[in-house]
This record gives sequence, C-alpha cells and structure tokens, in this order.
Amino acid sequence: MNVSQEPKEASGIRFSIDDGGSEVARAYLYLMSNDLHDAPFGLLEDVHVDESQRGSGIGTQLVGKAIATAKDAGCYKLIATSRHARQKVHELYARLGFQDHGIEFRIDFR
Repeated sequence: MNVSQEPKEASGIRFSIDDGGSEVARAYLYLMSNDLHDAPFGLLEDVHVDESQRGSGIGTQLVGKAIATAKDAGCYKLIATSRHARQKVHELYARLGFQDHGIEFRIDFR
C-alpha cells in the first residue's frame, strides 16, 4: 500500500486591531478545502487580545470579523480551537454562535 501526497490550496488572512499604533489584538483565519465538500472550511487560530484590552469588546469585534469573512468566502464551517483552561475564550466563542463539537488532539514538534 502506498501513501500519496497531493498539495491542496489554502490561504491565510491575518486580522489585527491597533490602538494608537500599537497592536492590541490579532487572529488568523485559514481557508482550506478537502475532497469531502465542495465548499471550503475555515480555521480560526492564534486569537490574542492584549491583557490590558480584555473585556473591552475588541475580541468580539475581531472574531466577528473573522466569522463574517469565513461566511463571505462560502465556508461550510468555521473551527476555533482553545485550550481547556481558557474559559473566557470559550464563553466568547459560545456567545458568537460556536458550539462545543469535540476535542482537539495535537502533536507539538517544537
């Protein structure tokens, strides 16, 4: 049995919010495709809001923009990951319509 590799196109979009020339929030949206669906899917990754700005609404604004961008790109789903300990992030995602759908498994190489 042979395992073959076939590159698929993917693209990434970096969102950021700055306050007076200093970045206070960022997030990445990756748009990817697979053979199971005609439409792409989105992966929301590396969402960060500076501690001094948490609770101000900019996280909601940032993630809301990523959601709107994924919808506009025709994504059939958007996945957001978060560590177990990040309860405030989980609450934000739930408020914005995300549902707890499973567990993330990963291998760190560095």
